[in-house]
Parts: sequence; C-alpha cells; structure tokens
Amino acid sequence: MLRYARLLAAQVRSSVLTLLQYRFDFILDGLLEVLWAATALVPLFVLFRARESVAGWSFGEALLVTGWFALLQGILEGAINPSLTSVVEHIRTGTLDFVLLKPADAQFVVSTARFQPWRATNIVTAAIVFGYAFHLLGRLPSPTGLLAAALLLVTATLLLYSLWILTVSAAFYVVKVDNLTFLFSSIFDAARWPSTIFRGFLSFIFTFVIPLALMTTYPALALLGRLRGQTLVLSLVASAVFVLLSRVVWLNSIGKYTSASS
Repeated sequence: MLRYARLLAAQVRSSVLTLLQYRFDFILDGLLEVLWAATALVPLFVLFRARESVAGWSFGEALLVTGWFALLQGILEGAINPSLTSVVEHIRTGTLDFVLLKPADAQFVVSTARFQPWRATNIVTAAIVFGYAFHLLGRLPSPTGLLAAALLLVTATLLLYSLWILTVSAAFYVVKVDNLTFLFSSIFDAARWPSTIFRGFLSFIFTFVIPLALMTTYPALALLGRLRGQTLVLSLVASAVFVLLSRVVWLNSIGKYTSASS
C-alpha cells in the first residue's frame, strides 16, 4: 500500500509540475472551470423562478443536488477522465505494452497517469453552493447527515470510476469508443437534477443501471436528514458490486489485448 501511495503522489506531482510550466493557462483554466460550474445553476434558477417546489424539492434542497453534481464533476474531469481517456489511444496504437511492462498493477498505472488540478476549483464552487443552500434552508446538516454524506461521496467516486473503467474496457473489443465516452458525459449531466424528477423508464435507468441518484440525490438527502439507513447500506453494497464488476471486466479485457507486436 505504501508503494502505491508513493506512486500516486509521484503521478500527482508530475501532473502539477507539467501544468505549472504554463502558469497563466493554469490560472485561466481554473477561472473558466468556475464559470462553467456556475452555468449549472442557471437552469435551476429559471425553473424555480416560476414555482416553489419541483417533484417535492424546494429551491434550497435542489441546490444541494447541484452542489454534489459540481463536486463530482470536478472529481470526474480532474482525476478520472484525463487518465482513462488516454487508455483508448494506448490500446489503439499499441503503446499499452509499455504500461503492462511496468512493475505495478496496470489498472492503477493507467488510472493515475494524468490529473488536471485546476478542476479542484469545483470544490470551492460546490462549497459556496452548499453554504447558500443551507442559508436558504435556515439550518445546518446534522453530524450524522455529514457522516452519511461523506460515505456517499466515497461511494459516488467509486461508482464514477467503475463506470469509466467499464466504458474504457470496450476499447479492447471495438476500434473507437469516443462516442461512448461522450455519451456517458452527456448522461452524467442529468445528475444535476433530483432523481424524483425522472419518471418511468428513465427513473429505472438512473437508479439501477447508471445510478445517478446514488451519486447526487442520495448525498443531498443525507445532508437533509431524509436518507434511510437501509438506502445507505444498499448504496454501499451497490458501489462494491460495481467496483468488483469493473475489475473483472478490466482483467478479462486485458486478456484480449494482443499488443503492438501481434
């Protein structure tokens, strides 16, 4: 574990040093990220301008969901997406050979190859949204709610990572998966809304197939003190299942890789 912790620290340091070579771009990208995160609030302001609640959610409560969306989007685009999207090119060109030859787990190496630290500004944006939401609600979350939300943050991060591993693993079987990655990013945009807004087939998809509800709605409910203990346990179990499934699929996909010399 210590060996992999040192390797992770080295990968993060390398990414930061690379970006700091162009400091103006680093600052500009951070400011642009704050701007793009703020645009996620616009549809919410427009919708609640005409009504007091939507699908049982008040404006302040819905802001909590949007705050979680901004936080997870920063994690996805700052820590998960940059590394895993490069895997597709490695597979296509055969340079994955060099990754497999390294004396470390290939999945860990490709998952930590690159970071985009300016995406961390989304954490600041999310904190501001959370603060404003609780200001509107007139109260703060309970310690129990904060603990449950922290557990769900870990769960949501693992789910995002597992879903990306499953998506990227398709590159071992097909030539191009760019459309799949764009599709996943587009679907994830729906996580900015409370899951109860969706009905019928979409509700089933966003709860059990691509569990967006678990990523943003459930953590918001935890902060509001409305998440049942049974739901929290099931969320943790679902996360573990997705992680195990993604690991099995990755290992099977690696077995299909024929390398550049084949």
